[in-house]
Amino acid sequence: MSKIWFITGTSNGLGRIWAEAALERGDRVVATARDTARLDDLVTRFGDAVLPLELDVTDREAVFAAVGHAVRRFGRLDMVVNGAGYGHVGMVEELTERELRQQMETNFFGAVWVTQAVLPVLRRQRGGHLLQITSEGGVRAYPGFGAYHASKWAVEGLTEALAQETASFGFHVTLVEPGPYATGFAGALRQSAELPDYAQAHVDTATDFRLGDPAATVPAVLALVDAENPPRRLVMGDVLPEVEAIYQERLRTWREWSGVSRDAFGARVPQ
Repeated sequence: MSKIWFITGTSNGLGRIWAEAALERGDRVVATARDTARLDDLVTRFGDAVLPLELDVTDREAVFAAVGHAVRRFGRLDMVVNGAGYGHVGMVEELTERELRQQMETNFFGAVWVTQAVLPVLRRQRGGHLLQITSEGGVRAYPGFGAYHASKWAVEGLTEALAQETASFGFHVTLVEPGPYATGFAGALRQSAELPDYAQAHVDTATDFRLGDPAATVPAVLALVDAENPPRRLVMGDVLPEVEAIYQERLRTWREWSGVSRDAFGARVPQ
């Protein structure tokens, strides 16, 4: 049976590629974007199988309205892909309040509003799959991307709690953590005014990242959504060795300092 997808951020990047892949295999897609004119070619190619909806995920009321529209049109939601977001470059000291709030409004609060809007649907169905698209940047960090990492780490923590809260409701929750792909992400980065002292610490997005082919993610994401028992987390790309090294270093440090941390607990306090 064909699946019904609800995908945010389908105007470009992985969201667009996955929407096309779902449609090409006969699924139906609710494709959301801030500018639906960028979805016209999907409508031309796939007709009624795609429902384009204008959506700014920072508008909570609009998010709930879009989800309601989708359910009225297709009757259910099988796959929800929380993919809308953008990157911001700026050292922590350089970030303005406005820049940081805008990053969190889209990448974190936007994901929260979509999650809250679809949860009643998934609970009622006792089925479905919520994919929270974070990043390798949800488990590691680079200098100059503090705002972006803060937003993605926040989604990771929220989703870890969510998955436990909803474990008995019959639907799945997965954090998808892609590495760098040639999606145009780097070219769309917003940037803070740069303080001279930090000039040498910035990551050069043109040379410091190995960019993967975004089309190569299609078999992986389709295998994920078709799995009977999908994982809680999926690292996508060739970044696993680097992520493993980070966790090994954390474990080594925690163990090295375990005596101090136990001493800091003190005696158990009666409840």
